[in-house]
Amino acid sequence: MKKKSLGINALLNGLRSALNLIFPLVTFPYVSRILSVDGMGIYNFSNTYVNYFTLIAGLGVATYAVREGAKYRDSKEKISTFASQVFTINIISTIVAYVLLLLSLIIFKNLHNYVSCILIFGLQLFFTTIGTEWLYTIYEEYEYITVRSIIFKIISIALLFLLVKTPNDYLWYAGITVFAGVGSNILNYFHAKSFCNIKLVKETKWKWHLKPILIIFASSVAITLYVSSDTTILGLLKNDYAVGIYGVAVKIYSIVSSLIGGLLVVTIPRLAMLIGKRRIKEYTHVLQEVINSLSILGLPAAIGLVMLSKEVILIIAGKKYLDGILSLQIITWSLIFSNYSTIFNQCVLIPVKREAKALRNTVITGVVNVGLNFIFIPLWSYNGTALSTVIAEFMVMFLNGWSARDYVGPILKSRRTLKSIIDSVIGCIGIILVCMLLKFGVSSLILRTILSVVLSVVMYGAILVFLKNEVAMEYLDKIINRIKGR
Repeated sequence: MKKKSLGINALLNGLRSALNLIFPLVTFPYVSRILSVDGMGIYNFSNTYVNYFTLIAGLGVATYAVREGAKYRDSKEKISTFASQVFTINIISTIVAYVLLLLSLIIFKNLHNYVSCILIFGLQLFFTTIGTEWLYTIYEEYEYITVRSIIFKIISIALLFLLVKTPNDYLWYAGITVFAGVGSNILNYFHAKSFCNIKLVKETKWKWHLKPILIIFASSVAITLYVSSDTTILGLLKNDYAVGIYGVAVKIYSIVSSLIGGLLVVTIPRLAMLIGKRRIKEYTHVLQEVINSLSILGLPAAIGLVMLSKEVILIIAGKKYLDGILSLQIITWSLIFSNYSTIFNQCVLIPVKREAKALRNTVITGVVNVGLNFIFIPLWSYNGTALSTVIAEFMVMFLNGWSARDYVGPILKSRRTLKSIIDSVIGCIGIILVCMLLKFGVSSLILRTILSVVLSVVMYGAILVFLKNEVAMEYLDKIINRIKGR
């Protein structure tokens, strides 16, 4: 199998992650003006409601499949057997999710007004399962899924403007949303035949697979509950205005977080493959590169977003949401903690089969987060919610790091990592100076934002090169060699 470039994969997956979040941001201003308030309410409720059943259908299979399947990817026979077993389990969990979904629609009469929209969103369960994106992650085929995603997003935007024209077209909007997200997954299933022979099988070895899958699933449920609890508790203790303000801050934060996370998550199948084959030295080397890259990416992203919080809110949401500036500035610090936590969890705990510790850490953090919300929200409303999120992310980072200390401890204490952190702090001073000068010198909102981003990147990169940061110098050499065509 041809070895994929982690750098190219990181760029492609970052782009795909950004597209998945930017699509609703691009379409929302249009549909919010076309659709009625009631229509948008039905759409949002139905989407959220189906997400819980999507979680049941997924069952933690994707994460487990990447971890275990990566070590079989060089043998078509072994990966075919493994993939077929996992796919069959996933089909069974999807059927269970559909049965529970349909029963809920029959039992709960207050859902009857939402039936049509819920059933449309329910298509996601089937298409997500047959899409087997975990198989593409195992083989690091990010180019295929990224190009496919871009094409379907473009088609979906065109369909949106063609079909959503009246206040009652929310069902069309729901269908287009499903098409944009998972409509192409049926192509994935047939294209997957080029990697392995995936099919339904009678012998699933479910006793072997089920325990780790359920532990990972429990972690996913815990994460979903504690992430969703912020907005839920805020709505219960405050009002819709507070939820709206906080929602915009979270959406902006999520875009930046997914961009960075997308650059890092592509290493998971590579790390899973190396640890599965007990190539510890190579595993440690790749893990160190990931941590060092994050050390020079996380802090400047957080500083840049803090400095441009007002501009970003004005561009994405408008003046009505300016009260969310402080919330965005607070929650932005989660960028650093959440991505380190992701590395410790997805790149260490899951590959080395410590998912039980990851579950324990998530549950502890979730309980603390809920408690903090009940304390902070009455005091500081949406700003209190943002603060509780930052504390929770720091806590889960610490717990995951402690659980993985035998792998990440020596790396975090190494001279190279410590120097990258110090270099990043110095480089961020340059970002602050650039943004402050442009706030005074440029009156145009769009121009000021673009110049701030571009010049901050240039300034930060120049400082790292001047300080001879090893990670920056390696990236610079790669860029120079690519330009020269080597």
